Amino acid sequence: MDVDFLLIGQGLAGTVLSYRLMDADQSILVIDQPAGNNSSRVAAGLFNPITGRKMVKTWNADRLFPCIKPLYAELEKLIGQRLIYDKAIYRPFFGVDEQNEWMGKSCDEDVQAYLEEVRTQPLYDEVHDPYGGIVLKNSGYLDINVLLDEYNAWLKAKGRIKEENFDEEQLVHEGGKWRYQGITAKAIIYCNGLGAAQSSYFQWLPFAPVKGEILEMESEFVPEEIINRGVFRITMPDLRVRVGSTYSWHDLDIGPTEQGKEEILARLEKIVQGQAGEVLSHRTGVRPATKDRKPLLGKHPSAKNVYIFNGFGAKGVSLVPYYSNIMLDLLLENAEPEKDVNISRFFKYI
Repeated sequence: MDVDFLLIGQGLAGTVLSYRLMDADQSILVIDQPAGNNSSRVAAGLFNPITGRKMVKTWNADRLFPCIKPLYAELEKLIGQRLIYDKAIYRPFFGVDEQNEWMGKSCDEDVQAYLEEVRTQPLYDEVHDPYGGIVLKNSGYLDINVLLDEYNAWLKAKGRIKEENFDEEQLVHEGGKWRYQGITAKAIIYCNGLGAAQSSYFQWLPFAPVKGEILEMESEFVPEEIINRGVFRITMPDLRVRVGSTYSWHDLDIGPTEQGKEEILARLEKIVQGQAGEVLSHRTGVRPATKDRKPLLGKHPSAKNVYIFNGFGAKGVSLVPYYSNIMLDLLLENAEPEKDVNISRFFKYI
């Protein structure tokens, strides 16, 4: 089989980039081991414009957020399944100082596109929010598992995916092209999360993996809004509640931990009191984050036509739509990504 691009990995990054390439009339093949997509499958799928403990506008939000819904709407049409859920996010204040700060920010054009309301009174009896909070718009979540499963089926029907372990030792460059087990490709793209850290081409990149744990629970409290402060709490379409997440840079072992579960439940009780409910599932994944918390896009400095599209961490749902277009420009027009995401910023580590 001859293709333009061989993509390694069909997590969120590989799914979106392969779609972008085919939409641009490029031929592709994806090699993927489904069991290796844990980081994408365990992710909450949130797109949240105001993040962090200090509740600041997420990095590059004004570029990222206009791309989110249009891209996932295209994929909804492609696979015939709902993927994107527009949901307000409610972020309670921790004190009167935050309340006063956000009353002032509500007039700031820099955040108005994402701010629905500043509340000075509690929103729900069940939520511990004596100082009120902010209600965000242009926010919500993506059902990543449905996207990965249905897009995988679509790729299979097109004969564009091989489900197997990728063995880099069988990859050979000859005649100006890459050859792998009877496949010939003009270029190869590593979209395989932490798997790229084991590659001989990209092991020098400073990945900083983060383990996250997430719970699904039953609860009688099913607000329409996503509650998010120290922990996120999402009401799913089946009225189950998804809660998370932990962030561990030290314990990277695969598998859920009792400590992680107790940490999530303790954080939940601080913000949504007496509404924990029965835990129905407990899952983990290791996110392919980077030391500077920015993605990894670019072309290998010496290996011909070897690329990486990776390192999106916990904000992949927000980052991938915009940066897949930037990556497409690199692949098709040789337009270099900006320095803050370009892997050239790490060439000194080679």
